[in-house]
Amino acid sequence: MKILRTPDHCFANIPDYPYQPHYTVVKTDDGTDLRIHHIDEGPKDGPVILCMHGQPVWSYLYARMIPFLVKAGIRVIAPDLPGYGKSDKPAALEDYSYQRQVDWMNQWLVQNDFTRLTFFGQDWGGLIGLRMVADNGDRFERVAIGNTGLPYNPDVPQAVVDEVKAFRNSPQKLNLFSMMRQVRKMNGLGSKTPSPRDASQTPDPYASVRLFAYWQKYTWQTRDVPAGIISSSQMEKRNPLAMGLELLMGAVGLRSISPFRTQLSKIYEAPFPDPDYKMAVRAMPTQVPSMPDQSLAAQKKAWDFFEQFEKPFLCVGAGNDPITNGFEKLWLAKVPGSKGQPHQMIGGGHFFQWSKAETLSAILADFIHKNSAD
Repeated sequence: MKILRTPDHCFANIPDYPYQPHYTVVKTDDGTDLRIHHIDEGPKDGPVILCMHGQPVWSYLYARMIPFLVKAGIRVIAPDLPGYGKSDKPAALEDYSYQRQVDWMNQWLVQNDFTRLTFFGQDWGGLIGLRMVADNGDRFERVAIGNTGLPYNPDVPQAVVDEVKAFRNSPQKLNLFSMMRQVRKMNGLGSKTPSPRDASQTPDPYASVRLFAYWQKYTWQTRDVPAGIISSSQMEKRNPLAMGLELLMGAVGLRSISPFRTQLSKIYEAPFPDPDYKMAVRAMPTQVPSMPDQSLAAQKKAWDFFEQFEKPFLCVGAGNDPITNGFEKLWLAKVPGSKGQPHQMIGGGHFFQWSKAETLSAILADFIHKNSAD
């Protein structure tokens, strides 16, 4: 397996991220070393929360939350998923199967011997992390999730599957803005109703699958996915013209000197010194099991685990994220440990760890302390 490693100098000017790096080497299927980075902050004898990020960001997403959590007496473990941040970056599409990513992070978890954990995951951090919980249940005491899920869709008709695959493989070209227009019509990946802004549309039980395919197609066909623009645009107000100019300068190889970049855009582009480093950003959306695929059995096994999960389980999300709206419904209906917990939606969009850092940190700290046996 070909592995890329982002040079340390790419992270030299990252503000508000003064954390000592910790590295763990795991093995890939073919025996290649894969180095995974994490940060470890807070009191060593405090309750431990494992915070996992999604795509296309990295552990910097938790930079605003860490001081609040540490002040509350909580030890924070935040890894960079393989392909992101300071972790190594496998270079091929086939490297990023859902199962491989779960396997790599399971190895990381066991090698570090983390126990008595509270899990918090968002986006792909939830997809991977919830499978880790199911595989290592004795290491976790509580689970909290936000803007994420454990997609399991065995009943999508073959005609819809064929339609979506044909679209994803078609020569039609998407740009960032045409893709975003479609994704914003979503009302949650599992929803069968249109977005409130498209309430005039006729309900389509598979609209979310069709619309999510625009994100899958765009990321795969775009060799240099603008991770910085995509991430920053969901955490701060950005001028569309400035975004367009930043895109244009990136397209002609001048992203690093673009005057139109914001600080956040630079930070989320930092792990990727050139497009070859972006395979995870490109490949992972197609691995989301929005339709039946090779992960079906593993997803069912994980759901079977959570349907018997009686430890504290909290849903705290944005409630205004087109991709994950309504994510909490299945968990509240199926997970015994969710009963009696203060589930809530707090706004802030897809990356609410940044926009609602203090509020989210307080909710998670309260969840940990009130459900602690100590």
